[in-house]
Amino acid sequence: MQHIITLIYSMLQGTAVTLEVFSITLVFSIILGIIVALCRLSKIKSLSKVTGLYIWIMRGTPLLLQLIFVFFGLPLIGIVLDRFPAAIIAFILNYGAYFGEIFRGGIKSIDIGQSEAAQALGFTPSQAFVWITFPQAIKRTLAPVANEVITLVKDTSLVYVVGLGELLRAGKIASNRDASLVPLIVVGIFYLILTGILSKLFKVFEERLSYYQ
Repeated sequence: MQHIITLIYSMLQGTAVTLEVFSITLVFSIILGIIVALCRLSKIKSLSKVTGLYIWIMRGTPLLLQLIFVFFGLPLIGIVLDRFPAAIIAFILNYGAYFGEIFRGGIKSIDIGQSEAAQALGFTPSQAFVWITFPQAIKRTLAPVANEVITLVKDTSLVYVVGLGELLRAGKIASNRDASLVPLIVVGIFYLILTGILSKLFKVFEERLSYYQ
């Protein structure tokens, strides 16, 4: 009984770190993604090109490599970060690029005539974007955003490379200690529960946004 309690306790500790990395990354990478999308759609060519280069680098290199670079590489040029901030920065930069491309595609898919009609009714360009274009873009991008969010849950396991004790690392330690696969099975169940909850939440969001169809 004591063994099971110890296992569950270590899993919960790992889950807390996983959820912390996930939630902080999700909030700030979505904000960054919106900014990136707007920069990519900007009429200022230099801004659009720089943003395009950023997206190319982030999407073209593995997240694991980016984590290693931020935590182990930046100190070589005098920038030293603690484990948690290093992991968060790498995750936000990576997922911000993916969300940026998703939002850019969603915004471009909205007929510009709707924005022009809103402006003819007295909306400013920014108001037309906020109240007309962007809500519809969110609706159209909900499925790919949901996929990225679920991928993010699983990618949090990569923070082990900087020494953070997230869920999978806790499971590996328990598995090695007990010479058993049971802890890894428990880890799998925890991940399934987390992704199941997120899938349900996105289904609710999709139903609430259905009036934009």
